[in-house]
Amino acid sequence: MKIGVSGANGQLGKAVLGYLVEHGGNDLVGISRQPDTVIANVEGRFGDYDRPDSLSQAYAGLDRLLLIPSADLRPNVRGPQFRAAIDAAVAAGVKHVVVVSLQGTRKVDGPSMGRDFWIGEQHLIANASSWTILRSGFYAEAFAQEVQMSAAHGMLAGLGYESVTYMARDDLARSAAAVLTGDGHEGAIYQISGPERISGEQKAALVSELIGKPVGFIALSESDLRSGLAAANLPTDLVEAIVETKRHSAAHNLDYLSGDVERLTGRVPQSLRHVLSSLLP
Repeated sequence: MKIGVSGANGQLGKAVLGYLVEHGGNDLVGISRQPDTVIANVEGRFGDYDRPDSLSQAYAGLDRLLLIPSADLRPNVRGPQFRAAIDAAVAAGVKHVVVVSLQGTRKVDGPSMGRDFWIGEQHLIANASSWTILRSGFYAEAFAQEVQMSAAHGMLAGLGYESVTYMARDDLARSAAAVLTGDGHEGAIYQISGPERISGEQKAALVSELIGKPVGFIALSESDLRSGLAAANLPTDLVEAIVETKRHSAAHNLDYLSGDVERLTGRVPQSLRHVLSSLLP
């Protein structure tokens, strides 16, 4: 069987390919804008979500394909990229397409990251003959970066009472590899979550324990949160992405607690404590 990973040079793509190499028994293809740098024992092919003409050839001959969204956080970018990649996969005759989406994805009005994932999911369901969706939770690794930016001020910020099931990137990678190499996943939508729901106050207490300094949690208005992030000289697109993510956290759109990671991989998902312990100084 020939398995492709589109987005092969990102952290998730490399991790998935690593587990596929470890599994063995399949021909592997890594699709990237820099095909010469995909990991060892994997065929590299050029493919760019923003150049749809490159994708049909990149996906040619694949039996199964994983589509990892690009790192472009601007609204109205990932939606068209998803459509182009799915259309190319269908045109290339890929038998089964797996898409990485986001927990809480639903139909929303106006441009947003969430709307782009909704567009991708709906296009996949409508056009691919066989598909699987992996709805990822919020990366624990991304929260670790937030901690490194915020802990010096002794405060983590949100938009209200938060509840999040933080997910380790490694658990998503293992789950994706299991779907790509296994059977019986057609038409499934899996919720890739961590093992527990954590509130803003609970994560502040955890961070305080791990770094040995007092850290609290404060609920801000959207305008105050946006202003604070802008004052830290973060790019506008990143500021808006963080605000949208905080909005989802406060709305409990990122607190799905499922057993899908363990069902797919046979392993209990990693806790936020475990991930932070390995990343925080």
